[in-house]
Amino acid sequence: MWIVAAAFVGIVLLVLIPYWFLVVRDEQRVLARLNPSRVGRTKKLNVLKPEDSMSSMGTLDNALKSSGFADGIQNFLDQAAVQMKVSVFLLLIACCTMLGFVVMTLIFRLPIVGLIVAPFAGLVPYLYVKRKRTTRMRKFEEQFPEAIDLVARALRAGHALPTGLGMVADELKAPVGTEFRILYDEQNFGLTLTDALRNFARRIPVLDARFFVTAVLTQRETGGNLAEVLDNLGAVIRDRFKVKRQVRVLSAHGRITGWVLACLPPALGMATLIINPNHLGSLLGDPLGMKMIYAAIALQIGGTLVIRKLVDIEY
Repeated sequence: MWIVAAAFVGIVLLVLIPYWFLVVRDEQRVLARLNPSRVGRTKKLNVLKPEDSMSSMGTLDNALKSSGFADGIQNFLDQAAVQMKVSVFLLLIACCTMLGFVVMTLIFRLPIVGLIVAPFAGLVPYLYVKRKRTTRMRKFEEQFPEAIDLVARALRAGHALPTGLGMVADELKAPVGTEFRILYDEQNFGLTLTDALRNFARRIPVLDARFFVTAVLTQRETGGNLAEVLDNLGAVIRDRFKVKRQVRVLSAHGRITGWVLACLPPALGMATLIINPNHLGSLLGDPLGMKMIYAAIALQIGGTLVIRKLVDIEY
């Protein structure tokens, strides 16, 4: 029992110490800078926007920037519009993992149960951000044809393309308005329109956005009526969106069946442990039983991936 208590104290310290470094210390710095007695001591005015940091601690920030995976995590958080640093996101995953292990070990008195549940508990922050990202990208797809039509109407009225991008940023709501505001500001503050459009396609993992960028860049190189091209592109995007919804309706039964088949064995196992913990005692206490459990987990994961591949229809 003392091992579990020590693990619980360690988790509390693991949460509180980074919280003090990442939150409390930053608040103290901000309050110190906002102190009126320090206003006259400012010697240097920074005009440029500082580079976004991945952590409030300089050493950890440098380590994350030098690593290859932190940029992908930051892009993932930006696509979901989650105002969170990479270090905080990784810390949240670690805390959820250890919390799941401790809670399941305290409830069932079996460390093996905690080891099984801990990875799934660590996936909770990732699944939450992924859900927000998916919702935001779907809303972007719904609003994007309207944005293309607005740019085409601006071009017919005699405005330049950057002016049309600014009109979309001003008239439409997030997320389309937010992303077009970034696009407009990048080219307005010195970045070439080509590079700004490529950054736009890199930020938005939507095929329609890449179609838009390709159409604009092609027209700038070869010439032509960009307003007409955008009208045709808007019609194609609306047709694709209609087909996409039809596919989701037709595949709804298969997706629900996949979720049921994927969640039924773990739910049945947890229910058995809660109702009668001794029922699986012989299986957990035998080496052959542990091998069977590992094989069942591997088969369950493999079957879930296969079912997901079957119901994930390309369109």
